[in-house]
Amino acid sequence: MKILIGDDSLTQRVMLEAIVSKWGFDAVLAEDGQQAWDILSAADAPRLVLLDWEMPGIDGLEVCRRARARQDRDPPYILLLTARSETADIVAGLDAGANDYIQKPFENNELHARLRVGARMLDLQRALIDAREALEFQASHDDLTGLLNRGAIMQAAEQAVERTRRSGRPLQVGLLDIDHFKQINDTHGHPVGDAVLREAAERIHSTLRSGDLVGRYGGEEFLLLVNGEMTDAPAFCERLRGAIADRPFEPGEVALRVTLSGGFVAVDPRDDGSVADILAAADKFLYQAKTGGRNRILFDQPAGAATPAKKRSAG
Repeated sequence: MKILIGDDSLTQRVMLEAIVSKWGFDAVLAEDGQQAWDILSAADAPRLVLLDWEMPGIDGLEVCRRARARQDRDPPYILLLTARSETADIVAGLDAGANDYIQKPFENNELHARLRVGARMLDLQRALIDAREALEFQASHDDLTGLLNRGAIMQAAEQAVERTRRSGRPLQVGLLDIDHFKQINDTHGHPVGDAVLREAAERIHSTLRSGDLVGRYGGEEFLLLVNGEMTDAPAFCERLRGAIADRPFEPGEVALRVTLSGGFVAVDPRDDGSVADILAAADKFLYQAKTGGRNRILFDQPAGAATPAKKRSAG
């Protein structure tokens, strides 16, 4: 584990580095408070910190205050070194944000014990953060496909539409549906159907650009949010269609030809219709793609525009 040692005394820094290195810590040294703060502000900063109280410029207390003011999800554990022994000074150090303190001169065994406590606290903190992030992921993602679940993708759609109406930034909303999916389940069983859904989700996701979103809208249906300009809508839709249709799915011992149908609409920033209205427009084109022979994606001009362009198809 890395440890930041901040002390304006060269002798003290060298001594502390030698001591903590014997205990398996990888020391990062700072010769004053400003340098210590710069190191703490960098990416991959040490999470265990040993700071001298008295340093020129920014002292150890100010570094503590700045570190706590950031309200990191994974804050550092700060052990304050001080020659002060008055209760008021100790309280001031803890109030500034130090997790612990040790008085100079200190016993090496005591310092080792306090650093071990700090390391354990950081490990527990990291475990709690990992658990919280796992719960957050589970709450917003579909268990089967790993995509955003219906609630999360709908929330993202609401936000994206509102952003488009504020900024005029282009947004396309699409619905995709795997063709004849019930037949796959009925013929090959639900485990094969689940495998097809997982692979379809991966293929769709891999086709999208950074910043675009896809979620499982329900069953075998996916909701897509394509942010920014869709400079070549036919080519984009053809890539989506081909990602599913051009290569067989091979769950287990079977090889399946799978296709999908879809409908896209561009959101008109001038239209104050609801997200449900936009999805209904996309669903209309999805239905037309189904009735028109499947394995195709239809798209159109902004939903609610005064004179919609004639719909076109990919596939």
